[in-house]
Amino acid sequence: MTLTPVLTEHWDDPQSWTIDTYRRHSGYLAVRTALRTEPDQVIQTIKDAGLRGRGGAGFPTGLKWGFIPQGPGKDGVRTPHYLVVNADESEPGTCKDIPLMLASPHTLIEGVIIASYAIRADTAFIYLRGEVVPVLRRLQAAVAQAYDAGLLGRDILGSGFDLELIVHAGAGAYICGEETALLDSLEGRRGQPRLRPPFPAVAGLYACPTVVNNVESIASVAPIIRNGIDWFRSMGSEKSPGFTLYSLSGHVTRPGQYEAPLGVTLRELLGYAGGVRAGHRVKFWTPGGSSTPLFTDEHLDVPLDYEGVAGAGSMLGTKALQIFDETTCVVRAVLRWTEFYAHESCGKCTPCREGTYWLVQLLKRVEAGRGTESDLAKLLDISDSINGKSFCALGDGAASPILSSLKYFREEYLDHLRLGRCPFDPAKSTAWAQRHPADHAGGQR
Repeated sequence: MTLTPVLTEHWDDPQSWTIDTYRRHSGYLAVRTALRTEPDQVIQTIKDAGLRGRGGAGFPTGLKWGFIPQGPGKDGVRTPHYLVVNADESEPGTCKDIPLMLASPHTLIEGVIIASYAIRADTAFIYLRGEVVPVLRRLQAAVAQAYDAGLLGRDILGSGFDLELIVHAGAGAYICGEETALLDSLEGRRGQPRLRPPFPAVAGLYACPTVVNNVESIASVAPIIRNGIDWFRSMGSEKSPGFTLYSLSGHVTRPGQYEAPLGVTLRELLGYAGGVRAGHRVKFWTPGGSSTPLFTDEHLDVPLDYEGVAGAGSMLGTKALQIFDETTCVVRAVLRWTEFYAHESCGKCTPCREGTYWLVQLLKRVEAGRGTESDLAKLLDISDSINGKSFCALGDGAASPILSSLKYFREEYLDHLRLGRCPFDPAKSTAWAQRHPADHAGGQR
């Protein structure tokens, strides 16, 4: 299987982020095509292409657009519609949307125009993670270029379609990657998940019909409109068609973004990335970021599409492939991830707020070699109390690496207990932990 540079086609061009460079690569031709087409037909085209959301769950994009109610509201007045682009890329290991917006912001902007036209929205927002100031400035500059070119604002390209595009910088909360928490944050409230129903398609931003899509999902729209359904479906698999960005990081020779058809395997991607660093082998890896169940070297040939990864017991997620070799302590890696989720929990629901705290305490104790085998049972018990029972998917994400690591690496957990230390770091013995109680405390807040 070969790589398919579509979104990344001109990332290496000088000043790839400018509107002139984008237009030299057929940029904004798809907008002209879309604006000459009925909005419902644009939605149908995306449905027929089979584009699935690139933000994690893989929900069909065209179907999501089709949920937006059309026609006048109850009082005979049409309710405003909104498009919100989720650019709050926060998942540990995920690094596809930020490079895309930095290298080719107009790819996203063209997709925003087409998607907004299709769902009949006259206002769109890009909700960006606020810490990435260079990306914020680049997006703002690209939006200004699009306004100057008559591609945003009133009567776009003489079509009669109006669109205002606003770039909004969030305050850096992981929970705002959840679409309803993002909407609350966008409205100026504390970012916490909403109770559903109603779903955003009915009552989203400002209680109006809203579509929330990932950056890569929206950026993929223009190539589909420009090149056609058959072209898009010629890549990937029947149920997961098209191209996508895989982010390889960790113990690989050449980490980075690899754009390939859905269904490629990690073994194939490692071939492009120069393999695992010299003299080492794959021990475990994440198929979709730290919130997805771990895979091992036994899963190198699992097709990396939504069905293939799910069939092997994990989730494709954001396609953040974090690769760890045999020098890595799986217990320590899982502890670091769990500390992240405990820190980022919004505290709205008890299973996540309390459960993630106690998972950290138990993992610290086990990692230092101070635990007992009953602690492993307690880790499973608490994870089960969180998984599927928290208000949003953050709880599931916190439980997944613990459940999967105990499934594949239980002996490594037991080695910590038998040796009284981490087997990958002889310095961290029980005696060391006793001299550093602040780092390995357990049981009390």
